[in-house]
Amino acid sequence: MPKPRSPKLESPTSRRKLPVRKKPYQVRLAPGIALAYRRNAGPGTWSVRVSDGFGGEWLKRIGLADDLEPAAPPHVLSYWQAQEAARKLARRQPGDVVDESRPLTVAEALDAYEKDLKTRGASKYNVGRVRLHLSSILSSKPIALLDAKELKRWRDSLIGKLAPASVNRTIKAFRAALEIAADHDPRITNARAWKVGLATLPDAAQARNVILGDDEVLRLVAAAYERDARFGLLVDVLATTGARHSQATRLTVGDLRLDPVAPKLTMPRSGKGGSHNRAARKRERSPFRLHRNSRGSWHRRPPVGRRMHCC
Repeated sequence: MPKPRSPKLESPTSRRKLPVRKKPYQVRLAPGIALAYRRNAGPGTWSVRVSDGFGGEWLKRIGLADDLEPAAPPHVLSYWQAQEAARKLARRQPGDVVDESRPLTVAEALDAYEKDLKTRGASKYNVGRVRLHLSSILSSKPIALLDAKELKRWRDSLIGKLAPASVNRTIKAFRAALEIAADHDPRITNARAWKVGLATLPDAAQARNVILGDDEVLRLVAAAYERDARFGLLVDVLATTGARHSQATRLTVGDLRLDPVAPKLTMPRSGKGGSHNRAARKRERSPFRLHRNSRGSWHRRPPVGRRMHCC
């Protein structure tokens, strides 16, 4: 593909004719990506500038210019070498070979987090929640360049769009992805940026538990059975155990121990994160002890009201 030309920046001779100034000279490489050259009293420096077109941007120095010495990547770069380095640092281009030395971007960290959740048997919905609210500029930014101020601006942009509890769930998932990336890449040393910038909102949790009496629960279970036998069985299990839907749907026949005196139901863990494989591990608590009522269904005793999870 043709590379952008800039006669005043292409050669060391032409660059040395430029006046020394703090504001860098720029050449556009692609939409939202520019190569910046700062003319200094000594050798100049190359930087990459990335913007989203809506006022957000970041600037990262990528090396010295070959103004006074021959090019020697990756520290001293010619104009054409600086272009390639700027593209790789800004975002991966179609057809590029994967470069393991290139800094990991936010989007790639989310991809890795999604694979990790899948491996651990956890819900991948948390990753989709973050991707939905990320801008393209933040997604393509290297993690090592993130700072607390921009992450805080992103977090605050969610306020009003989402409920406070949803904001906290989103930023916790984002933070988890960044933590995993930092654990696997020693070059990422700015963990404080997301610990400060992605701090959770205070007093965001509001209990939505609905406590129903036994008569109301029995009416709901009966109505579910009238609708469909399998749906009724699911609602019956939820009402009996107080478990989440994600737990009940993973129950197997082997989890039910039909002891004639004290039948038990061992409940799988919930899919809310953590480091355990939920497909193999069960909830680490005493199993439910069930008793058959007059309808023939199994229930816990004493019946003092039941909590049914709505989500």
